[in-house]
Amino acid sequence: MKQYWSSSKFADWLRGTPKPLAGTAEEWRDWEMKAKKKKYRYWLAEEGLDYLEEFVYWPANRVNDVRCYINNRWITRSHSLTSNLKRGRWYDLDTRLLHAVFDELVNFVEIELAWKLVVCSEEDRKKYKTPWYRMFLRMGRWRSPEAGLAYLQWASDLKADEDWLDKNDPGYGQPTHQALAAQEIVKLYTWWKVDRPKRPAPGDFSGWNKYCEENRKNASNADSFEFISTKMIKDKRSDHILNLYHQMEKEHEDEDTAMLIRLIKIRQSLWT
Repeated sequence: MKQYWSSSKFADWLRGTPKPLAGTAEEWRDWEMKAKKKKYRYWLAEEGLDYLEEFVYWPANRVNDVRCYINNRWITRSHSLTSNLKRGRWYDLDTRLLHAVFDELVNFVEIELAWKLVVCSEEDRKKYKTPWYRMFLRMGRWRSPEAGLAYLQWASDLKADEDWLDKNDPGYGQPTHQALAAQEIVKLYTWWKVDRPKRPAPGDFSGWNKYCEENRKNASNADSFEFISTKMIKDKRSDHILNLYHQMEKEHEDEDTAMLIRLIKIRQSLWT
């Protein structure tokens, strides 16, 4: 991780007030008030060093801008939503919407959150076997479902402690907003990757596919398609099977819609 000059030990010496590595909002306000008492030294450390650093690194920063553009435009394609639907087939917009957003949720967990877990931890990079070029070039799409879920497990366990709330507050010790969002992401991710693919197909579960196949086999060569279809429509057995088929199809559609709405409701938590 890059350390800005204004956060260096030299800046602490120049400022005359060491900058904390971390702290609460109140601690940061106290530090800033104390540091600004030496206003010229504070400006040199916080503003002057930033200007100097920007000047020195101007060529490297422009190269990095090009690298970021190439990565965002052609590799991660962060401007678009993509799905894993099979190429070369026609899909209506309702299908494209569902698959695009949930496939991107999978990418968010397995790529973005996985990277967020390992980027600051050499131990995690070794554990999840992060390729060296991903750290060196900072380009590409390294994927690790395990690392992404490990990050979500950590986030799911976050509780509101004394850094956030007074111990007498009703919310003290309760899951944070980040934890609740992480728990919901895990549920949606698991539903799309594990539960939904296991749903029985309406045609198979209702017996409609088997029924249609039986009628095709029993039909004589002289029977026309229209004759077979009319015969099936008048069959009471087909009514029962079709009702079951349409009922299951509606249940699947309703479930897809409900899960899609749940995903949209947490969209503001889908960032890194």
